[in-house]
Amino acid sequence: MKHFDKITINALALMTAGFMAAGCQKATEQAGIKAATTQEAAARTLKVEAVSLTQGFEVGSTSPKTAYDVSPTGSSSGDNVTLSGNTWNLYDALIGNLSADQRNGSWSARIRNTGKITMLYDVTTGISSVTVKSATYSGDAASTWGLFYSTNGGSSWTQAGSAVTTTSTLQTQTFTFSVSGTARIEIRKLSGGSSRINIDDITINDNGSTGGGGGTVITGKKFLFDASHLENAGSADWQIDADGTENVASYTGGTTVELKAQRYPTPSYTGITSSTSETYWTGGMSAWAVELVKKGELVETLPVGTAITYGNSSNPQDLSNYDVYVVVEPNRLFSASEKTAIMNFVSNGGGLVMVADHTAATTAGTDANGYNPSDRDGDGYDSPRVWNDLMTNNGINNNNPFGFTVNYVDISEKPSSNVYTGTNANAAKVLNGAAGTASKLAFYNGSTATLTPSNNANVQGLFWRTSSTNGGNTGVMALLSTYGSGRIFFIGDSSPSDDGTGDPNDNLFNGWSGDSPSGFTSHPALHLNASLWAAKAQ
Repeated sequence: MKHFDKITINALALMTAGFMAAGCQKATEQAGIKAATTQEAAARTLKVEAVSLTQGFEVGSTSPKTAYDVSPTGSSSGDNVTLSGNTWNLYDALIGNLSADQRNGSWSARIRNTGKITMLYDVTTGISSVTVKSATYSGDAASTWGLFYSTNGGSSWTQAGSAVTTTSTLQTQTFTFSVSGTARIEIRKLSGGSSRINIDDITINDNGSTGGGGGTVITGKKFLFDASHLENAGSADWQIDADGTENVASYTGGTTVELKAQRYPTPSYTGITSSTSETYWTGGMSAWAVELVKKGELVETLPVGTAITYGNSSNPQDLSNYDVYVVVEPNRLFSASEKTAIMNFVSNGGGLVMVADHTAATTAGTDANGYNPSDRDGDGYDSPRVWNDLMTNNGINNNNPFGFTVNYVDISEKPSSNVYTGTNANAAKVLNGAAGTASKLAFYNGSTATLTPSNNANVQGLFWRTSSTNGGNTGVMALLSTYGSGRIFFIGDSSPSDDGTGDPNDNLFNGWSGDSPSGFTSHPALHLNASLWAAKAQ
């Protein structure tokens, strides 16, 4: 379901003469600034389990609101903005990133006079506490602000706790109170005149939930999609958005011009609504990312040339700044330092989504179907080998610590309904979570995994080949596992997440929803549920 990188020996001669090498459409389908210690990450994990909302005002490359509302600019009733898929009203307030803005990350809210920030929607599981970071805008005098909540859709408000006086650096205030059912909050600047304050990292802890599942989704989780390991090589385009171009090595020799991803997708994700099409962004993985934003999550790309680090406060895309690292069919091995960063990120609570593709016993030849392995840049490694190298050569735990091995095979299943039916709670969230039910999975030339529960007893198969034993250790098409306090989701084919759009020079195929008219697949539900589970958002 990808592109025509399944090339026979005779076809290879034609390609070398000038036919563009394609990615992975099967020939059978002609027609991440906070350095986290282990203890800090563990504390975050415990806290996240009761969170129903987080808002860090991270809005990408461009603020959706750069002007105040009071005359001569703006509206006298404030302006509505979309943040993490939800609507807020900012009155005499904006979202800024000037050097004087005190912030944790790239952006924070700034309020002046008696301005306020108001939720225009409700959390549905009540509130047990709210934490907010605040500070005085650098150079201004101190001001006070208060937290208010409403249980009747904003018709009336009650102040929680006492007013807070700002200081020169961000300080965290915790408001503990108990309301059930639907509720929303508002932050009001109470004194200080024209002096400005910054507000950041609002967290609402629910009242009565123990960690999500079902239809409850924690918003504001940050997903980092990798584009640093040639996910755009050949006719692949496993990126969420790409606006530039670059020359990328080709397995036929020389280079090809491919779309190059940037950190922040454009247009800004603040413009995404429930009806936004995945073509809002240009990339084969844009449908996946757009749907995450619709559910209130945040997405970024790790561009080529950007370091993969964990615990490096000087790297604005350090993995400690993200909840989930998504890597779709990497074509280059991770370096020793990158593998250390990834393993520590997962061990300390991060989520890792691993997507592989078809291959053969050796990348020097063809696979059982007469196709070349998915080594699109010709360096001798394809995604199954990249993932196995991470799990056997990382310098921390080289004994398949996630509990599985990727097989060097090329299989197709159109589709498999051999889905897990047991009582594993994590599997239930991935197969029957907030995004719906995943009951079928189609592969168009992908790889399988073999489970090794002796290495990690928490590994759990989700889908098996039709010919394989349900609940067995072989022929596994998708699985989940845990490592330390982190979570892992693996799927052996990029076809199911390919949305069919992206680089116009690539031959992409819609596996995200393209099979649905035939009743084949439930790919969006599987990938979105797995993403939210990996982020501890359900």
